[in-house]
Amino acid sequence: MMNLSDKLVVITGASSGIGAEVARLARFHGAKVIGIDRNDPMISLDGFVKADLSRPDAIDEAVSALPAKFDALVNAAGVPGTADKDIVARVNYLGLRHLTETVIGRLAPGGAVVNFASILGAAWPERLALHKALAKTEGFQAGHDWLAANPVPQETCYQYFKEALIVWTLTRAQELFLSHDVRMNSVAPGPVFTPILGDFIAMLGQDRVQADAGRMKRPAFGDEIAPAVVFLCSDAARWINGVNLPIDGGLASTYV
Repeated sequence: MMNLSDKLVVITGASSGIGAEVARLARFHGAKVIGIDRNDPMISLDGFVKADLSRPDAIDEAVSALPAKFDALVNAAGVPGTADKDIVARVNYLGLRHLTETVIGRLAPGGAVVNFASILGAAWPERLALHKALAKTEGFQAGHDWLAANPVPQETCYQYFKEALIVWTLTRAQELFLSHDVRMNSVAPGPVFTPILGDFIAMLGQDRVQADAGRMKRPAFGDEIAPAVVFLCSDAARWINGVNLPIDGGLASTYV
């Protein structure tokens, strides 16, 4: 049973899309929720911090506005691959990592981090050495410098940074669990009905979209993704760590 009573959860990207659905469900299950987003919220929250998660200084300022202690961090904010690859890198990986590492000391023992990856990150084993090298860079700027020396193509930047996020989650999770008693997992949704679904169709192209269409019933609704995220934040998932959980209606299984 999911129970977030007396828990304080921080959710990035809480103003819309899946992040908003996670916020709604977390509050329904008893949590107090603080949202972080560049856009004003369109739902009820217990607190809100407006921030540009592409800049480390803005992230640091946002962190200074958060409570001294909270119980979970959900990194739901992200931009599609139709954005410039530098923004994709900054928001979907570098900024997410910077925020997480900055607040680890604020997460209460038994706390949780849930990162939003994607089914499009499934090919991470093909570039494992590169992703592990990026994961080993310390800090936002060092990661940005590494990417300047190892450029990522614009056309596959979204997939690349979702792969990198999965690898960072897998390689960092046990260290955090052992040293801070904080669990970190990621979720990998398939296509979801959100305001940016059209961007993903444009990014992937009609051929890929049509090929996937025959493999699934339909895209998910945001409220079909949120329960697994809330579960991972709850004490019921206290022994689940270092996992990348597909939430895709079985789409990934059709590629086996």
